[in-house]
Amino acid sequence: MEIKTGIDIIEVKRIQEAIERQGEKFLSRIYTQKEIEYCNNTGKMQYQHYAVRFAAKEAVFKAISSKLPKETEDIWTKIEVQNDSKHKPIVNLEGLNLVDIESMDLSLSHIAEYAVASFNIIFK
Repeated sequence: MEIKTGIDIIEVKRIQEAIERQGEKFLSRIYTQKEIEYCNNTGKMQYQHYAVRFAAKEAVFKAISSKLPKETEDIWTKIEVQNDSKHKPIVNLEGLNLVDIESMDLSLSHIAEYAVASFNIIFK
């Protein structure tokens, strides 16, 4: 058994500025269509939701990077943050073909200025 952990924090303003400056180019490079639709439907908190998903992708990448082939393309859109039926955040890594995953856990939090994510994964 191997346990990997990743954590990330980001300023919401940095993500907001990137979206306002680069628009669809930034969004499509980082987020899946499902993530974009989710964040766009969160009203005034849209940028906090984008930021926390960005932090989650960074945290996941930190935890799994040693398991990825060096030439993995489009890594950010292959890490998808979703919500389960109880609205708990979960990670979809199906596009990365990782093997021997026993369990994963994602925790997200955000306030007006910051977003933070912590990710744990256990490999068999």
